[in-house]
This record gives sequence, C-alpha cells and structure tokens, in this order.
Amino acid sequence: MKINVYQDKKTTSKYAAERAREILIESIEKDGEAVFIIATGNSQLDFLAELVEFDDIDWSKTKLYHLDEYLGLDETHKASFRKYIKENFISEVGELKEINLIDGMNDPEKECQSLNQKIKEEDKIQAAFVGIGENGHLAFNEPPADFEEEDPFIIVELDDVSRKQQVKEGWFETIADVPKNAITMTVKQIMKSENIICTVPGARKAEAVKNCLAGDEVTVDCPASILKEHKSTDVFLDEDSAKLL
Repeated sequence: MKINVYQDKKTTSKYAAERAREILIESIEKDGEAVFIIATGNSQLDFLAELVEFDDIDWSKTKLYHLDEYLGLDETHKASFRKYIKENFISEVGELKEINLIDGMNDPEKECQSLNQKIKEEDKIQAAFVGIGENGHLAFNEPPADFEEEDPFIIVELDDVSRKQQVKEGWFETIADVPKNAITMTVKQIMKSENIICTVPGARKAEAVKNCLAGDEVTVDCPASILKEHKSTDVFLDEDSAKLL
C-alpha cells in the first residue's frame, strides 16, 4: 500500500484521477478492455470530475460495476447512488461497453444473485475506485466487517455512524430518512481487484484514516485496514485527512 498526501482536496483528486487513467489505459492496451468498480459520496466528486476530463480513455472498452446501493430508495432521490453515477460519471463519458448498477428498489435477494453471477463471469477486474467511511467502512461493509464472505454482493444492515454521515453530508434531512439496509460489494470481492485507488480527502475522515491505515494492524473493526494486505493499493489523502498519521 502506497500513501500519497497532497496539499488539498482538488490536488489529491487530480493525482488520484491520473493514476486511475494510467490503469485504465494500460488495461485496455493489454487486455482489450478495462473492468472497474466505482464508488460514490462527497469524497469521490472531485476525483470523478477530474477523471471524466481525460480525452484519451476509450470508455467504450470499459465495464462498470458499482460498490453499493440503498434498499428501497428510488433512483429519483438525490441520495441514490445510481443517480449519482449517472449524473457525475456516465453522462460525462458517453457510451461504456457495459454498465452494471445495483437496483435496490425491487427484489434485493434476486438482485444480489444476478450481480453475483455477472461479476463471477469477469476474467479480471483491473481497478476499484473506493473511499473510506467515517467509521472505517469499505463500501458498506460496516465494522465488524466479514473479511471471509465469498459472495461478491450481499445485503447488509447499516451502522448508525454511516447513516449519520449521510445526513451530515446533506444527502438526507434526518437519520430516520436514511435506509437501514443496503446491497454492498463484499470485502473479498473488492480485494480481488488488480489495483485499488482509495481517495479520502477531508478533516472528517482523519480519525478513520488513522485507525485504518496507521501501523500494521488489520482488523474487522476498521474494515478499510484490509487495504494494507492488497498488492497494489494507492491511497490519496489531503493534509486534512492525513493530519493524524
């Protein structure tokens, strides 16, 4: 795991996007396509804004999966991750080879089965673009996370810290409005990605960054600490998020 620290959020996001570009272009040249996983949330907005500006990525040779989605939240809701990805990414890059978004509105068990079958058919996933939650979660794998779950996508109960974070970030008015359950990509599936780019700007994430990334300990109580065991992870922090390291 390599930790990169830059002065501010915009610079951090710029360098994270440049690394993502390198991986995608190299994967397309080597494998004929690039399969990648995309995260959402406020911490990813600048990263995605930088990434979509590159004009030398052939997005028509890429396949997209996304990390997680609330159950029972319509796509028209401002907090819908499908809405987020369509507005902040897909609409900006044009046609992709394949788009695999999580539908949390209908039958979640059936949706997990469908996604699990689909992602297992991939020869490889070249890149995962992720963040870290205030409670150290990776995707919606809340502490204590299951590092051994074999299914790629599962249904989980959301931690109150995660739900409060969504209110603080302005996605919901009150915690009562935040769904209690979600579909998430599992830790083991994320770790199968050949490369991981973890972008975590902002002072609110400093405690989580310290708990997850400082020292050598890997623990289910800090799910993102598992990134220390990945062979090719680049973490991008700004001075605010790195201040406790």
